[in-house]
Amino acid sequence: MDTLAGVRTVVAVVENSSFTIAADKLGISKGLVSKHVSQIEAAHNIRLFNRNSRKISLTDAGANYYQHARKLLEYYEQMLDSVVTQQNTPSGKLRISSPIAFGEHVMTRLLPKFSQLYPQIKLELILQNQPVDMLKDGIDIRIKSGKVSDSNMIARPVCKWPLIVCASAQYLADKTLPTTPQQLAEHQCVLDKHLDDNTNWLFGCKDGGDITVAVNGVLASNNPQAVVNMIKAGGGIGLAARESVAAELQSGELIELLSDYQSKVLEIYLIYPHRQHIAQKTQCFIDFILSQDFQ
Repeated sequence: MDTLAGVRTVVAVVENSSFTIAADKLGISKGLVSKHVSQIEAAHNIRLFNRNSRKISLTDAGANYYQHARKLLEYYEQMLDSVVTQQNTPSGKLRISSPIAFGEHVMTRLLPKFSQLYPQIKLELILQNQPVDMLKDGIDIRIKSGKVSDSNMIARPVCKWPLIVCASAQYLADKTLPTTPQQLAEHQCVLDKHLDDNTNWLFGCKDGGDITVAVNGVLASNNPQAVVNMIKAGGGIGLAARESVAAELQSGELIELLSDYQSKVLEIYLIYPHRQHIAQKTQCFIDFILSQDFQ
């Protein structure tokens, strides 16, 4: 007979493509994972997985079982959340993934406010610019620049995150300030590798036209804060989120360039699984973020 533990185990194995990782995520031994899967296979005379020494793959029966198992777990979570909602305030652990710069300068400011409203919800903020598999990584909410094409996810627009062109006073001390985007080709630029087309910077003009400039530089990083640090150290001209360098602009350590042109603007989205039921803790966080004024 299938048990809820067995169903959870099969789902975890599928979503992590590994008995070992599933065991770690569930907090049980690998042997117990194998036992749960074997019991389900024996009870129904089916094979859920094809196994060899290097990888596992779903059988047709396994794929069918997984689809129904996921729905069963969602209905179970809905039942628990409905019962808890009647008696308690929202609670549980909420894992939120965010791009590094946006997380450091925006999410870290908002999460304490949310925590004051919902003190029984435990928050974990994961900062990363790499692609995220929400199911495998156990992420409840993802903050991301740009939408996702996955039909299993819902993307809600949060705000626009403008980047500016800037350089340190140190770098500009003995150089001619660029007054047009094309003049960036004459300068060393610090490249942010996590941006699309990081060597081709797009600018919007007041007349409505666009200009794309190929830039060059010997310094690059996939971390926005590292890019800012290299700009501050005189490494060249770079793109940085305005909010992340607000203090440096005010102090004069960094100087904004080409302010008559609109450089890249990142569109920030809140992403969560497309399900009939959303956990109360998740819905509270969605409503909170969408109610914020990011201007």
